[in-house]
Amino acid sequence: MKQIKYLLDEDKIPTHWYNILADMPEPMAPPLNPQTKEPIVPDDLAAIFPQALIGQEVSGERHIEIPEEVQQYYRQWRPSPLHRARSLEQALDTPAHIYYKYEGTSPVGSHKLNTAIAQAYYNREAGIRQIVTETGAGQWGTALALAGTAMGIKVQVFMVKVSFNQKPYRRAMIETYGGNVVASPSDKTASGRAVLARTPDSPGSLGIAISEAVEIARQREDTNYALGSVLNHVMLHQTVIGQEAILQMELAGEYADVVIGCSGGGSNFAGMAFPYIGANLTAGRNTRILAVEPASCPSLTKGSFAYDFGDVAGLTPMMKMHTLGHGFVPESIHAGGLRFHGMAPSVSHLYHLGHLEARAYPQNTCFEAGIQFARAEGIIPAPESNHAIRGAIDEALRCKAEGKKKVILFNLSGHGHVDMQAYMDFNAGKLVDHEYECEQVARALQDLPQAGV
Repeated sequence: MKQIKYLLDEDKIPTHWYNILADMPEPMAPPLNPQTKEPIVPDDLAAIFPQALIGQEVSGERHIEIPEEVQQYYRQWRPSPLHRARSLEQALDTPAHIYYKYEGTSPVGSHKLNTAIAQAYYNREAGIRQIVTETGAGQWGTALALAGTAMGIKVQVFMVKVSFNQKPYRRAMIETYGGNVVASPSDKTASGRAVLARTPDSPGSLGIAISEAVEIARQREDTNYALGSVLNHVMLHQTVIGQEAILQMELAGEYADVVIGCSGGGSNFAGMAFPYIGANLTAGRNTRILAVEPASCPSLTKGSFAYDFGDVAGLTPMMKMHTLGHGFVPESIHAGGLRFHGMAPSVSHLYHLGHLEARAYPQNTCFEAGIQFARAEGIIPAPESNHAIRGAIDEALRCKAEGKKKVILFNLSGHGHVDMQAYMDFNAGKLVDHEYECEQVARALQDLPQAGV
């Protein structure tokens, strides 16, 4: 079997990010300029991204070096711990070995800092003075606020309104780290005002918040936009997770049979899964890869694989991805980080080619799994991570039913210490299991843009 190549320093910190684009079995469909409908060129992105990130977005290089200054920040919490969930195994009475990679040890409590530090660094090097972004549940906004402060850059965050109201402590974290938070949709942008005119009580969505952030970034030369998921360079930065996990599992004398991650836009899932998919494609491995998404926003399992905008207003490039339609507004579930209408093009492409599986769960069964995990392992997971835990528990119970031992690895993308309202609502029986509305999705899909290729 071909040896997997590791690029780590003496502290077992990755020195390079892994670029799945180098090993794609078929080329991805190119992103398109929203005006011309032609494949984008780097200059099309220069108004909102620094050149270094644009280069990473389109790079075909397998290993991209992590700047030393970014590595120094990573060393504050990386390598993140890998644990075997022995108490959970015992509670389930399963022959499976269950491992989890815990990203909640980062200063902000989630995986998002892996790319926030990198994006803030490249923007600072390009002379940018302000970054504007969106956030769903608030993990990304929190991470970018801290990264911006670390790099001396102001950060403005458009936070999806339902999460802005549901998660005041997450909002407080963003402000404590120096970020400015605005509930989206807002009256501060033309995109936001248009939504409010149509739907004054709109709960907001990531697609709406992205429109507002991109609009602001386009208006000022000293301001860029940063995205916490979906794009190739974001997936790239998160691969430190899976690279570390492969080496840590090797030190434990095991290799994962099943790798699982929750999936909204795709960043924490890709961070864990892409190095394993790379090993499947290039080193003869055969790990099953499972993405778990919310039943109320099931882009992979129910969406169309088509060109669509990443935002409601149609300001972003058109990307071929699994989508429920850019006008789709998901129900107000507590896993706000998974409330995105589309899936990362790279994840979508690999799913389309059959290199990963997907499963959708309603939120109550995910919280049941999260509480079972918390009582066994002592960590209260983020609502998003509960989806991965649900998938891991079901895989372990399948092993029990079949009498087979398998090694299951999932990404615990963050802790839920500032998401306790969600657990209070679950314990009080207030969580509602929303299935997405077929008619709303059908209407949204009618508005998919016509691609020029």
